[in-house]
Amino acid sequence: MIKLFEDAAKKLGYHPYMMPSANLSDQYTNPDGISRAACQYCGYCERFGCEYGAKADPVVTVLPVAEKTGNLDLRVNANVTGIRHDGKKATGVVYVDTITGEEFEQPADIVVLASFVFNNVRLLLTSKLGKPYDPASGTGVIGRNYAYQVQAGKATGFYDDKEFNLFMGAGALGSNIDDFNGDNFDHSSLNFLHGANLRISQTGQRPIQNNTVPAGTPGWGKEFKKASLQYANRVLTISAQGASMPWRHHYLDLDPTYKDAFGLPLLRITFDFEDQDRELTKFLGQKAGEIMREMKPAKTEVSAELQKYSIVPYQSTHNTGGVVMGADPGTSAVNSYLQMWDAENVFVVGASAFPHNSGYNPTGTVGALAYRAAEGIQTYMKGGGLLA
Repeated sequence: MIKLFEDAAKKLGYHPYMMPSANLSDQYTNPDGISRAACQYCGYCERFGCEYGAKADPVVTVLPVAEKTGNLDLRVNANVTGIRHDGKKATGVVYVDTITGEEFEQPADIVVLASFVFNNVRLLLTSKLGKPYDPASGTGVIGRNYAYQVQAGKATGFYDDKEFNLFMGAGALGSNIDDFNGDNFDHSSLNFLHGANLRISQTGQRPIQNNTVPAGTPGWGKEFKKASLQYANRVLTISAQGASMPWRHHYLDLDPTYKDAFGLPLLRITFDFEDQDRELTKFLGQKAGEIMREMKPAKTEVSAELQKYSIVPYQSTHNTGGVVMGADPGTSAVNSYLQMWDAENVFVVGASAFPHNSGYNPTGTVGALAYRAAEGIQTYMKGGGLLA
């Protein structure tokens, strides 16, 4: 299937390449002495555990090494509810033992927030650390520049003469083109900025979630079963991962009504897709359809319409923004080391630092920024002060 995509893309003048991944081709022992096995491409991969031990995860690659130093005190079943600070620096955090309900205050010289985009923002807002963003005036920084991802604009091909082993795969097995990503193409006649990568991937089918049947097939009964069996391993999809731009009226703040089990406000998301996103989706659907038709399926279906945003169906966890990085404390919350302008001993790590979301997964960049933040923390421990 990957070769079909690459051959078709090349025939149309595009430039396919294998999706970058960290799948191990052989058993590997890292500098910390942690070994992981080679990937077996066995399927049921990207949202599952790995029976071969080929996946790298902090639970198995970082925490065991940290424990061996004797300097790690891991508090499990702990829910951090606030950051204590004196107006200049953080002095510690407050957390609740979720088993006993007991509250603790943990003093700290340095506080690192690494609790995903939403909770990073929420903790800062509930702790009154940093100036909350106000969409009316455009001032403030905490909650600013929330962005998501444009994942519509795709083409699906149904084959009668070919069958693929779609149950096999790996977490990032696939092929991409970047010909329509970023500024890699002429936008002069288009009504949108940025772009997307177009890709085909083989991550291991699931019998219900990936049960794609042609449009018009009944959703139940004999005909549904017949189509499900016919196309179980005969359906390929070219999908898009489009950039999401920041808008003044897209932001995160505290909900005025709803609270959590500890009585703290829940986070509120104010977001919807814009005409920019709809125009991008139309364009991507057209391009994905062209490639799919060149792959010669018996039937091609193109999805080129973007519906209103809904939080109900799972789409991705590629949420970004809210504690954005920058060089100006008036428009950003952290510097390039993810160090807060308003509290020099607080480092906020994650995709919350992104000013917008590009046409890729944010995860690799999040990892790179985590390394940079760690270097910044080492420097800060030696002398203190703002690092940028």
